[in-house]
Amino acid sequence: MRRTLSSVLAVVLSSAGCGEDLLPVPEPVPMSPPFAGTIFIDPGIITDSDPTAYGSVTYSGQGERTMFDRRVDGWITANPFLFDATYDDGLAIEVQVNPEFLNPATAQTVAEYYAEAVGRIPTSLRLDVETMWIHKGLELFGGGNNNILIHVDQGDRYVADGILEETLLHEAAHTSLDGSYANSPGWLAAQASDPTFISDYARDFPAREDIAETIVPYLAVQYRPERISESLRLTITSAIPNRITFLNSLNLDMHPVN
Repeated sequence: MRRTLSSVLAVVLSSAGCGEDLLPVPEPVPMSPPFAGTIFIDPGIITDSDPTAYGSVTYSGQGERTMFDRRVDGWITANPFLFDATYDDGLAIEVQVNPEFLNPATAQTVAEYYAEAVGRIPTSLRLDVETMWIHKGLELFGGGNNNILIHVDQGDRYVADGILEETLLHEAAHTSLDGSYANSPGWLAAQASDPTFISDYARDFPAREDIAETIVPYLAVQYRPERISESLRLTITSAIPNRITFLNSLNLDMHPVN
């Protein structure tokens, strides 16, 4: 069996009569996360020219719904405009557009825009998305609760930065993957075995953000490697190889990405 360097040094120094002065060998310093957050790493991973699974939206009137609104940082009861969005993989989403958009025609334009963008997100990431809440406001998007939360003024900023679909992918991971995998033995083992977290955000909130922060770089290296630089690909694969292996093992349905 090959001996470690520290054991060899211990023998040498002990034989020299100075074993008591042997300094401990420090533990390796963990790698720092390579990114602050991952929706920003490359705006070309998913673009508005990519295929979408979106089919159509159909207006179904108005109805009372409970929605989360970040502008009040809480739940509201509203009477939104309701649309049934359908996708070519058989999935459907009820799009709930805040009545502040004033009329069905304006609300439908908003619903169609975001339903089409969400259609660029893989089937497995839309699987548990049952509703979309759409409000005005410059507030962050959100995921979970079988839902994707959208504030359109913030959405305009994401569009300007070229990261709308990357953001939707992140939020969809909260909705469709977190519940099944964030605390699963396989994911936790991958998390513990990898050299680092992919981002500061994932490191600071490992139970809540690690999967969502991982999904964008995962899609980039596994399905769109030609769209990112080789240095970015190596950065990602060096930081989270076991997480990538874990996600591969799920055999996610990536339509319409692949």
